[in-house]
Amino acid sequence: MKSILVTGGAGYIGSHTVLELQKQNIPVVVLDNLSTGHREAVQASHFYEGDIADHQLVKEIIKKHHINAVIHFAAKSLVSESVQKPDLYFRENTMKSCSFFENVIREGVKHIVFSSTAAVYGAAHHKLIKETDLLQPVNPYGESKWMVEKYLQWVGRVHDVKWTALRYFNAAGASLEGTIGEDHQPESHLIPLVLRTALGRREYIAVYGDDYPTLDGTCIRDYIHVLDLAQAHILALNALYENHSKQNVYNVGTGFGHSVTDIIEEAERITGRVIARKIESRRAGDPPVLVADSQNLQRHLGWKPKYSDLQTIIQSAWRWHLAHPNGYEKKQFV
Repeated sequence: MKSILVTGGAGYIGSHTVLELQKQNIPVVVLDNLSTGHREAVQASHFYEGDIADHQLVKEIIKKHHINAVIHFAAKSLVSESVQKPDLYFRENTMKSCSFFENVIREGVKHIVFSSTAAVYGAAHHKLIKETDLLQPVNPYGESKWMVEKYLQWVGRVHDVKWTALRYFNAAGASLEGTIGEDHQPESHLIPLVLRTALGRREYIAVYGDDYPTLDGTCIRDYIHVLDLAQAHILALNALYENHSKQNVYNVGTGFGHSVTDIIEEAERITGRVIARKIESRRAGDPPVLVADSQNLQRHLGWKPKYSDLQTIIQSAWRWHLAHPNGYEKKQFV
């Protein structure tokens, strides 16, 4: 039976996508170098620890498991780090991805779903961001992902490769069973930082700016449950198989935004704990509002968010953090 190769399948979004593929009885093979992922998060019978740039290993996996499609998550994803180390991000995200795709295409793999990002848009120019909006990344992370999209666009034409890139917004939440969740080192995402504060592992949550032109003065973002995001990848892959995909790029978001204050207050309600906060200066490059227009994804692929209401997102994340206060590792968070 042919299988799907999931790179970065030990990471946050990758591991949840692997879990959803397994639930649908779709054979999965995971490749991850564990630089940021966790072996404990992989719920697949076939796991390879290695790098996507290891051409021989990739070839062996494709042949041994009869791989006919790839979902590519493997990447560096810290915006601040990308600004400090642009060479690292262009090497890891762009150069290695292009080399990896060249390798798998040469081996006959013609179906690719690529994990892109809303960072390709840069600063928002409209209330709802559309796929046709201006692409003007403001950091090397977004630029590195956009360059891979452009690579796929040109190479796909020449080699008759069917591909889709998913540009998603703020992934959040955890598996409903509480078995896998979000554990980054260092952690930069708002919801896990808020919940770690509720657990007493942080003194307070920093709120970067309360003077934005929003109702409560704090930034607004589009939060999507990681399970809804995983389902978007599966639908995108199925559409490629069935030749139903009408375009190559889709936004993945809810079309609704929540402010930093909304997140903190909902977390306080769900956890029953007071979460200390401290107002700090705005961070450079933070736009007031980032919300997705995902109508194309819903219209073309039949995708509908099922778990992306704020209550479900935070409840599932809280369940994970309560059960795994130290994340996947035994060591204490610092």
